[in-house]
Amino acid sequence: QVQLVESGGGLVQAGGSLRLSCTASERTFSSYAMGWFRQYPGKDREFVAAITRSGGNSFSADSVKGRFTVSRDNAKNTVYLQMNSLKPEDTAVYYCGATTLYGSSWSEYDYWGQGTQVTVSS
Repeated sequence: QVQLVESGGGLVQAGGSLRLSCTASERTFSSYAMGWFRQYPGKDREFVAAITRSGGNSFSADSVKGRFTVSRDNAKNTVYLQMNSLKPEDTAVYYCGATTLYGSSWSEYDYWGQGTQVTVSS
């Protein structure tokens, strides 16, 4: 069982930046590709970005491309989401997930963190 704990959410003005972190309990962290998703009230989780086991490759949703960057540090069992040029429409609960696959569908992810709220004011 992999336990994931997110941190770094908060309130920021439009145009500002935040960095989310997600730390895993397992030493097998590097065995999983990792993803970030976000969820609006009443909606399904929406893909944001994913990164391979080694961190050598990543991809992101068109809505965040050029603004958000996913990275990981396997020595620290941690994946990051650097969010720049934030917009009010980025306001959501952000979740990290771990998967043995590598994709953008939330159903492919086996483990989830508890989520962290990001609020962007206009």
